[in-house]
Amino acid sequence: MKYATYTSGGETFFGAVTDAGMIALSSDFPQWPTLLDVVQAGALDQLAEAAADKEVTHTDFQYEMVMPNAPRILCVGVNFPDRNAEYKDGSAQPKYMSLFPRFASGFTGHERNLVRPPENHTLDYEGEVVIVIGKEGRRISQEDAYDHIAALTLCNEGTIRDWVRHAKFNVTQGKNWDSSGAIGPWLVPFTDAKQLDDARIVTRVNGEVRQDDVLSRMMFPIRREIEYISTFMTLKPGDMIVTGTPTGAGARFDPPRYLKPGDVVEIEVEGIGLLRNGVEDEVV
Repeated sequence: MKYATYTSGGETFFGAVTDAGMIALSSDFPQWPTLLDVVQAGALDQLAEAAADKEVTHTDFQYEMVMPNAPRILCVGVNFPDRNAEYKDGSAQPKYMSLFPRFASGFTGHERNLVRPPENHTLDYEGEVVIVIGKEGRRISQEDAYDHIAALTLCNEGTIRDWVRHAKFNVTQGKNWDSSGAIGPWLVPFTDAKQLDDARIVTRVNGEVRQDDVLSRMMFPIRREIEYISTFMTLKPGDMIVTGTPTGAGARFDPPRYLKPGDVVEIEVEGIGLLRNGVEDEVV
C-alpha cells in the first residue's frame, strides 16, 4: 500500500493510492490531521486496514509534497564515489559525510512543476531516495538502524547551483528556494532491507538517462547515515533523511545542462515508485 497527501476541491487529504485514484482516509482518523501525525503515531498499518474495504473517493486530485509539514529534513551530500570524483579536487572518500538542512517549503509534489526563480537560472536536479524515521532513537547502531525506518519515498533535490557558492562553506541558500525540488509521490512502508540494499535509482530528463546507480555503492550507506546523524541529534518519527544522489547532475556536464521551462524530470526506484516533475519560471 502507498500513502499520499493530496488536494481535491480545495481540500487537503491523506489517503491510500490505487491505480483507479485516491481513497481518502483523513476523516477516518480525526486524531491524526496529517500524514506526518500518522507516521509519528506509528499507524501506517492502520491506514492499510481502513483502506481495505473502501472504494476510491477521488479521481480528480493533485499531489502535494508527501509530508508538507515535515519538521526536519536532512540531506546527505556527495555520497557516491563517482559523484565525489566529479569535483576533480583529487580528494579521496571523506572520513565523515556532508550534511545540510532543507525545509519543506522548498519542495512540491509529484506531477507539479519545479520553479526556476528569476534571480538565477542554474536550477539543477538530483535524484535521491528518502527515508522517513518511524522510531525515536539516539546513538543508533548500524545493526539496529533499519528498525527505525517507517517508510520510503523519492526526492528531486533541486538546487540553484550558483547560490550554493555564495559563502565559503554554506550551501543552504542554494538548497531552499521555494518549490525548487520535489518529494513524493507517496510513502511506501519499509518492510524489507532489500527495498534499500538492492535499490537502483535512475533519473531521466526529457527521457534521457542522466543518473543511474545502485544504493549499495554509497560511500556512506543508509545504516551509517542513521548511526552518524543520531550521534548528535535524537532522530524522531517524521524526520526525513535525503540519502544522496549519484553522478550525472546537470552542473557536471561541460557545458552545464541546467533545467529550463518545459523540461520533465523523472526519478524512479523499483519498489518505491516514479517521481515526475515539469519545470516553470516563477511568476513575479
